[in-house]
Amino acid sequence: MKEFPCQLYLISPLEVGGDFPVQLEAALSAGPVAAFQFRVKDVDQHEAAALAEPLQAICAAHDVAFIVNDSVALAKRLKADGVHLGQGDGDVSEARELLGRDAQIGVTCHNSRHLAMEAAEAGADYVAFGAFYPTQTKSVEHIADLDTLQKWSLVTEVPCVAIGGITADNAKPLIDGGADFIAVSNAVWTHPQGPAEAVKAFNALLA
Repeated sequence: MKEFPCQLYLISPLEVGGDFPVQLEAALSAGPVAAFQFRVKDVDQHEAAALAEPLQAICAAHDVAFIVNDSVALAKRLKADGVHLGQGDGDVSEARELLGRDAQIGVTCHNSRHLAMEAAEAGADYVAFGAFYPTQTKSVEHIADLDTLQKWSLVTEVPCVAIGGITADNAKPLIDGGADFIAVSNAVWTHPQGPAEAVKAFNALLA
């Protein structure tokens, strides 16, 4: 039996300028969100920091963890709550040394419990499995299945995040299967009724 119920983990779209801070405020005002991952590509650190600043303030106001994707250096610069590392984005122990013991460090583990165990043993605070469904957010090279989640939750207390194409219509098996967090991007930011309604729909499942 899990100690805590499954929670919502939002991932930003790649475009976070313009009115995105308004969208983020609406999403975080609509219901509980555990974390927000800042994910931008092909911008330098100075520009990324400028884009992150208003979003980080919104997260702080709502007591939502602000996690930087890929870049330990940017996470350190922003004094972010943590960093999420892909398999090619650096070492957990090095990230811990740079960011401190209180930082939340997550690691992408695709569909591999072996990679997840290595990450956990290195000190990761959570591991991420996916993609579980087809997704438009990024190209999918690895498909994960429910068995990965279920077995992970039986053998360790290190939390796991389910990611990849998750919507309010297909999230329930992942929640029931042992995910500690469901990571969502497109299903929130492109929801026809807006991000607030999307967050409400996910939280209705998680309640």
